[in-house]
Amino acid sequence: MKLRELAKWLGSLAFFSFLSVGVIIHSVPVRVFTQITQARMWWHGARGHWTHVDGIRIHYYTMGPDSGPPLVLIHGLGARAEDWANLAPYFSRAGFRVYLPDLPGYGQSDMPAGFSYSIADQAQVVVGLLDALRLHQVDLGGWSMGGWIVQVVAIRHPERVNRLMLFDSAGLYARPDWDTTLFTPTTPDQIAQLDALLMPNPPSVPSFVAADILRLSHKHAWVIQRALTSMLTGSDTTDNLLPQLKMPVLIIWGALDRITPLPQALRIHSLVPQSQLDVIQGCGHLAPSQCAADIAPGAVQFLHQ
Repeated sequence: MKLRELAKWLGSLAFFSFLSVGVIIHSVPVRVFTQITQARMWWHGARGHWTHVDGIRIHYYTMGPDSGPPLVLIHGLGARAEDWANLAPYFSRAGFRVYLPDLPGYGQSDMPAGFSYSIADQAQVVVGLLDALRLHQVDLGGWSMGGWIVQVVAIRHPERVNRLMLFDSAGLYARPDWDTTLFTPTTPDQIAQLDALLMPNPPSVPSFVAADILRLSHKHAWVIQRALTSMLTGSDTTDNLLPQLKMPVLIIWGALDRITPLPQALRIHSLVPQSQLDVIQGCGHLAPSQCAADIAPGAVQFLHQ
């Protein structure tokens, strides 16, 4: 093949490859973003694994040295293990063996139709995961709904939890003053409203990204609706149980959180006398992702105490 023909062939290949990538990004942008995040986590040492808890196939990542103290981080409603991608590397670099599971119904884990998706049952899955991984005692952290779940784990199984971290946590008896149906958006405007609740000054969402978000929202709405219905009954709230906690507790909160506003952090702090409260200025409910660099030093110091 002549050099000119080879250059032309390579140019055509590059063009069609670029075109194909563009089509994929435009058609499934959320998947592309997730895969980019997964690649970034892999670069930081994250590796995916699978196990079973009560017949449910659970996906989880590990990061950090095998011999490091175990730290388990639980994501929130409508979220997944990858949401810890910005914060988890700080812990692994500090020497912790970090475990990032997808709860049933989320991420790459099973979505069983017969599961309740209640706080109590998700907490039992977390305990089952600790058993499956032979983790007898761990440092445990949870974000939003995940914070509520780990509160229940720590209250019911205090012998399993060395230190507890709550990131913009739900759990108190406090009915939301915002529309909970926004967690299962059906229009681009509802996506924008949800983003405004989740973060200060949210960016605009391109229409093709919004379309993909709505497609996924429709697919997973029943899980989130079942979880919300259970949570809104108030049957698993922790107001009266938090004073039972005896382990060190770190409460980390975005000052501008509108999903679980700052007064809820102050209330948890008052109910847990040995707790420490770190308020992250300029951050909202997504503080562990968007403000990881501000959160990490205090969190690592707490875990090293």
